[in-house]
Amino acid sequence: MSGSGARTAAYGLLPADTTEEVRARGAGVSTQVAVLPVGSFEQHGPYLPLATDTLVACAVAREIAATFPVHLLPPVTVSCSHEHAAWPGTVSISAVTLHAVVNDIAASLRRSGVEALVVVNGHGGNYVLGNVVQEASARGERTALYPAAEDWAAALEKAGVETSALTDMHAGEIETSILLHAHPELVRPGYKCADSAADDRRHLLTLGMSAYTESGVIGRPSLGSAEKGKELLASLADSFGAVFELLTAGPE
Repeated sequence: MSGSGARTAAYGLLPADTTEEVRARGAGVSTQVAVLPVGSFEQHGPYLPLATDTLVACAVAREIAATFPVHLLPPVTVSCSHEHAAWPGTVSISAVTLHAVVNDIAASLRRSGVEALVVVNGHGGNYVLGNVVQEASARGERTALYPAAEDWAAALEKAGVETSALTDMHAGEIETSILLHAHPELVRPGYKCADSAADDRRHLLTLGMSAYTESGVIGRPSLGSAEKGKELLASLADSFGAVFELLTAGPE
């Protein structure tokens, strides 16, 4: 196996590139684009691992790297999961720290000739990543946050996901489907009878997740399937084309 297929095979969460492979890929493009998965380490109910958001972000990033000539980076695995602090195993860093980590990575990439960075976010609570990209873009840096809500909406429709993004907030149909496809060995029994609804979560940031769910689940994981997970990832890789074109376009 060679090329992007070798880079994106089952190597866990870490890319298997050598420095020479990165050099060769960079020589073949006008603008080098790096893809940084950002996940979290937080509860996902009794059947999905704490690393679910990281696994999802990495799965999306691998699909992108299999389709586009990007520099796939290892993931940021701990982020802003403060709303999940009531459950054992959850670990967080501050928004200030996450902001600094992503900015430092972007600066390091630019020093090595990688002009553009796409942050693939797997955790909805990482609100600060929007500010990171917003500020970097204002400085004239080529940066993007992916996927956008519209990219997810298109993916849900293509995959035949039955629940909305509002209802399927955490450890539901979407995340269960992606893990059933990408990492089925990590999905424990119990997801088929773990559905939990809480569409009105207006005080989530004040009260945390524990005010809305005892299990840690908000969504309908019973509807999850590996086929839906495969289609979700395929759609997200397809939608990335617009981001890649935007970041690699030359001056008008």
